[in-house]
Amino acid sequence: MRIILFTGKGGVGKTTIAAATALKAANQGYKTLVLSTDPAHSLSDALNQSLGAEPTQITENLDGQELDVYYSMKKYWGNMRNLMLQVFRWQGVENILAEELSALPGMEEASAFLWLEKYYTENEYDLIIIDSAPTGETLTLLTLPQVTKWWVTKAFPFQRMAVKTLGSVIRNVTGAPVDYGFEELENMFDKLEKIQQIFSNPEICSIRLVANPERMVIQEAKRAYTYLQLYGYNVDAIIVNRILPESETDSTFSKYIVSQKKYISDIEDSFQPLPILKVGHLGEEVFGLDLLNKIGDKTYEDSDPTEILFNESPFSIEETKDAYCIKIKLPLVEEEEFTVKKLGDELVIQLRNQRKNLFLPKFANFYEMDSYSYKNPWLSVHFKKSEK
Repeated sequence: MRIILFTGKGGVGKTTIAAATALKAANQGYKTLVLSTDPAHSLSDALNQSLGAEPTQITENLDGQELDVYYSMKKYWGNMRNLMLQVFRWQGVENILAEELSALPGMEEASAFLWLEKYYTENEYDLIIIDSAPTGETLTLLTLPQVTKWWVTKAFPFQRMAVKTLGSVIRNVTGAPVDYGFEELENMFDKLEKIQQIFSNPEICSIRLVANPERMVIQEAKRAYTYLQLYGYNVDAIIVNRILPESETDSTFSKYIVSQKKYISDIEDSFQPLPILKVGHLGEEVFGLDLLNKIGDKTYEDSDPTEILFNESPFSIEETKDAYCIKIKLPLVEEEEFTVKKLGDELVIQLRNQRKNLFLPKFANFYEMDSYSYKNPWLSVHFKKSEK
């Protein structure tokens, strides 16, 4: 099975690109599921077809699904839901509010992982396309197992062995399946860790960033790229969507067309050697299978959208005692002069008349750049704790 996750800043058209990719793969004979994990579902709008909490057939070889966290909990994790309801009721929370709180923080994302684990185990699909939430929520999804474990240890005022020992007694008194719910919770963690390992395998999972040629969108894409690399996930392409065609005559969009050329150049410099797929604006709102087919053809032309387009980390972060070393791949520049500076949360690399801006993890704000060295093709930048 292949898994391809699409993410990007809200409004860049990631749902359209995800749906178009799924449709193109299905047309090439791959049994495909396109799955929306964004709470603000728009996948059904893009496909122009109603979707539910279970897979719905769209065309031959293509199913669609929009996740519903409460549906998922009731169907597959009922004991855990009852456990959470009972915990909140013990703490004096009103019934209606307890029902809302029974969905753990991050459970929307967790349900996506658990559905994926189910599909991966059953091996019903050749390809799963994930129309993910905007980048911030996507990072929450991909770091979920550790975060959820921390939250649950804070939420439960009792120890695991106590639950298992007293579970039957509590169940007889209150009717709450506490011990079964806790076992279900532990089973959920095992599945989360399993699917996270699958996500970390570049032979199975790829992440594709969707962006528009606009300054704020590009900045967020750069930050997302840094963190996805930091967490060990393979980004195999960036898709530049809604590129306006150049016009020889003056128009309302003439200034925008000039600026987008500059931003496309920035994307090419900043994200190399990632493949950059460019999608022209169709000049109309995209929904329905006919227009999605056009977008799929514009994005991938005659190639196979399921292929791994890139599988190499262009940088890494290594811990060395009380310091860190960031290594960035810069091939074929051994005889060129360049400078490296740290400005806020950015690492600025100036090479001839070209500049590469790399967003650093937030913890780097507590470190200052100590030195850097170059050994083809790797630039090594050393950081030490700031004395300020």
